[in-house]
Amino acid sequence: MNILSTLQKSRATMAAASVAALALTLTACGGDSGSSGAENKAQAEGITLVRPGKLSVCTHLPYKPFEFKEGNKVVGFDVDMLDLVAKDLGVEQDVVNIEWSQVTSGAAFQAKKCDMGMGAMTITAKRKEAIGITNPYMDATQVLLVKKGAPYKSLEDLKGKEVGVQADTTGKDYADEQAKKFGFKVIVFNDLTLQTNNVKSGRVDAAINDNGVLYPFVSENPDTEVVAEFHTGEQYGFAAKKDDPSGTKLIAKFNDQLAKAKADGTYNATFKKWFGVEPKQ
Repeated sequence: MNILSTLQKSRATMAAASVAALALTLTACGGDSGSSGAENKAQAEGITLVRPGKLSVCTHLPYKPFEFKEGNKVVGFDVDMLDLVAKDLGVEQDVVNIEWSQVTSGAAFQAKKCDMGMGAMTITAKRKEAIGITNPYMDATQVLLVKKGAPYKSLEDLKGKEVGVQADTTGKDYADEQAKKFGFKVIVFNDLTLQTNNVKSGRVDAAINDNGVLYPFVSENPDTEVVAEFHTGEQYGFAAKKDDPSGTKLIAKFNDQLAKAKADGTYNATFKKWFGVEPKQ
């Protein structure tokens, strides 16, 4: 084989390698095209996501049926509601489990841990000072949970007893106020599971939390019951970074998607999926 022939074969080999490398590069780019396209859509609407191709949502698990793990996946009513935003942007929702106070204080958004926050969050004046909040998407109230057959039917019956609450919730705020009036002791738990399990075990005599979580809990735990509602007139909203272009646009987008979902029946169907009944009109 002469030198010219060897050189030609070498050049052909190099060309083939270059084509292969180019093909791999194009394949890699093609794999990201969905994320890039979604990110471009978000950016075109003035939204900068903390992670390209993802709507990162902070919450504190579990809070069934609003957000909880089913296998390795986080599901629930709130998840489905914020999927309206994710799907409109063409991205996937990614749930970040975090301390609840980081959501309500706005710290999670300042640290760029998430784009939005969910957790059956009651809209309050104090929270509005720290975070941006969407229009209300659900009404709520506080209720009293006890063991089935317990002699407690009202807060008046709990004088000298212990009432469990969940940290950083409006249920805790309500219990703190009522404890001064009725003379019971407030015991704080970090999450819903600890709170309800301590009622079942008798560690505390009762618990106060949202109706949207305690009624479903009772249906799955017939050794407990809800004996009183307090009609606190609460409404839930989703959170985003306050006074921030992206946060403001995400809030507006959810408000728009919520209105559409209520108009076309999606909201009612989703509500019934998680709570077993359609919402009161």
